[in-house]
Amino acid sequence: MKRTTAVCLMAFASIAAVSAPAMAAERAGTVQAKLFATGVLPDGKITSIDTDIVGLPANTQTEANDNFVPTLAVEYFFTENFSVETICCMTQHDVDGTTGLPGAELVSDAKLIPATVTAKYHFDLGGVKPYVGAGPAYFLFFDEEPGAATIPLGVTDFDMSNELGLALQAGVDVPINDKGISFSVDAKRYFIDTTARWFAGNTLAIQTEHKLDPWVLSAGVAYQF
Repeated sequence: MKRTTAVCLMAFASIAAVSAPAMAAERAGTVQAKLFATGVLPDGKITSIDTDIVGLPANTQTEANDNFVPTLAVEYFFTENFSVETICCMTQHDVDGTTGLPGAELVSDAKLIPATVTAKYHFDLGGVKPYVGAGPAYFLFFDEEPGAATIPLGVTDFDMSNELGLALQAGVDVPINDKGISFSVDAKRYFIDTTARWFAGNTLAIQTEHKLDPWVLSAGVAYQF
C-alpha cells in the first residue's frame, strides 16, 4: 500500500508537469524554500530479538503507525542543475503488535527528528524540473515511552537508539508563475534501523532490532529567491 501511494504521487506530478509553464528565473546561486504537507509511513518490523526475559509469544511482530505533519525544506542551488537540501520536521509514532501480540501498544508517542541532507540533480524539461537525490540521514528519537501493554510486564522505561542511515529522493518542481513560485511533489525512501530497549528498573527486559525504512511523501508550494 505504501509503495502504491508513492507511485501514484509521482505519477500525479508527471501528469502535472506536462502542461507547466517555463521557469523564467535562473537557479544558480538561489535558495528555494518549500512548505509541504507530508506523510511519514514507517515500517517498524522486528528483524531480531536480542534480549527477552519476559517470554514474548512466538513470531511476535510489530508495526509503526503512519503520521502526517507539516515540513519545511530549504535548498541552495550551486548550479542550474545541482543543489543541496535539508529538511525540518518532527513526527510522532506508536509501535503496536501485529502477530503474537495483536493490537498491543508496545511504544507510545516516540518523537522523531529525521535530520536529512541530500544532494540533488535537477533535469531540465523545458522549465519543469524533475530531480533525484541522495544523502545521509540521522534519526534522533526523544520522549519515547513504553506502551500501555508493557506496563503490566513490569516495564518502567524505554528508549530507541539514534541511528545514521541513507535517504534516496525523487520529485518534481512545477512552475506556477514567473515569480519563483512552484508546486512541488517529493518522495523520499529512508534506509535505517533502530534498537528498541525496554527496562524493568535497571534490568534490560527486552531488546529488539527494528527495520524502519519509511517512505516520506510530500506535496506543497515552493518559493525560489
